Amino acid sequence: MCSVHKLIFSFFVVILTGSLGYSQDGFFLPANVASEKIPFQLVNNLVVIPVEINGTPLSFILDTGVRTSILFGIEQNDSIQMRNVSPIKIKGLGEGDAVDALKSEGNTFRVGEAVDFSHTLYIVFDASLNFSPRMGIPIHGILGYEFYRQFVVETNYSSKRLSFYRPKDYNYKKCKNCASFDLVFYNDKPHIDVEAKALGQSFPLTVLVDSGSSDALWIFNPLRCISEVEKNYFIDFLGLGLSGHIYGKRTRIQELSLGNYVLNQVNTAAPDQEDIDNAKMYVDRDGSLGGNVLKRFKVIMDYPGKRMTLKKSSLFGEPFYYNMSGLTLEQGDSELIQGSKKIINNPLSYTESDQNAFAFGIIRTTEFSWEWASKLMVVDVRPDSPAAEVGLYKGDEILMINGKPAHQYKLYEITDLFSSREGKKINLEILRNGLIMKKAFVLRKMI
Repeated sequence: MCSVHKLIFSFFVVILTGSLGYSQDGFFLPANVASEKIPFQLVNNLVVIPVEINGTPLSFILDTGVRTSILFGIEQNDSIQMRNVSPIKIKGLGEGDAVDALKSEGNTFRVGEAVDFSHTLYIVFDASLNFSPRMGIPIHGILGYEFYRQFVVETNYSSKRLSFYRPKDYNYKKCKNCASFDLVFYNDKPHIDVEAKALGQSFPLTVLVDSGSSDALWIFNPLRCISEVEKNYFIDFLGLGLSGHIYGKRTRIQELSLGNYVLNQVNTAAPDQEDIDNAKMYVDRDGSLGGNVLKRFKVIMDYPGKRMTLKKSSLFGEPFYYNMSGLTLEQGDSELIQGSKKIINNPLSYTESDQNAFAFGIIRTTEFSWEWASKLMVVDVRPDSPAAEVGLYKGDEILMINGKPAHQYKLYEITDLFSSREGKKINLEILRNGLIMKKAFVLRKMI
């Protein structure tokens, strides 16, 4: 969504020059290791895992919606060795043109105990594709098909633990209430059939399983879920694609059925057609199923067996929230911030007077700690939103939120605050053109 917690990391990559050239072996586990478990961070409904590229530790989004591995968000002071590099152009979702990139072959990738000694990677240096500021943590790239194709992968969103197994060593446990789906692959991306209900009508959908999208559901045909008679949507910035910004309409659908599981009042987006025209998609595809649905399950992805299994988790019944403020925020440049105050009592001192009397004194000094912290910047304000109505603008710096310094918040905490409940008052202190201003608004539902 347009909020800090609803970025879309949907990379439908079209390679315009060059070839993909997958390695023959790919990822594998050592002979004495049948499976591996690693922790991950769940940020904006996205799974962020530690990876190592040619000896350098990095953080990647694990994304079922991508075919190729992409590296981005690299700073000038980052030192990463890349092998067998050649120029290339790549194209993806968004309104922009193809971007310049480098293709690097023969790299060593490690995920836990799994290793690939001949991994192909695409490197994008466009600064606008640095997603770390909007995620609040360093994000260096995305990893998808090349990892999933070798293993049976369990993603336990509630415990934030990723487990992966050699297919021959994985045993499916009996699960009466689980939902299983046949995976249909197009361009190495998995699709399943689900059923939705909107505007009083039920209809089938073939959707891409896209763990790299923060949203719950995308439907490409707006006539299925958007009503102009009784307006049930608002126009919004949906996120960033490899070729630029993605816009569309946000609404809710009545139901989404995943086998025997039924989710109610599901946040749904209908992206603008021109922003998805660049995607090379499965002809029968009707949309995408994203992280805001997947996180409600333990998800078992079995690419070799062409099967996906869902088992509901403790997050299943969580309502579908969205940003009611209308603000899109990101971390800006770092600055030196005055931190905590400390009173220091110096050692006791005294002086002797002529009358053999003593004068005692304590010298107190005040010290402040200093720390580097990122500025919190407004990068988009949704029209007709509570934030827009009180005069907040793109480029404003947020200094305080409800009496607390902005740099003391995690981005996901601001997400929770802006999505908390209708009627909640938000007090901001902002900096604009050197002037400090106070703004206040009340969260209001749009759909």
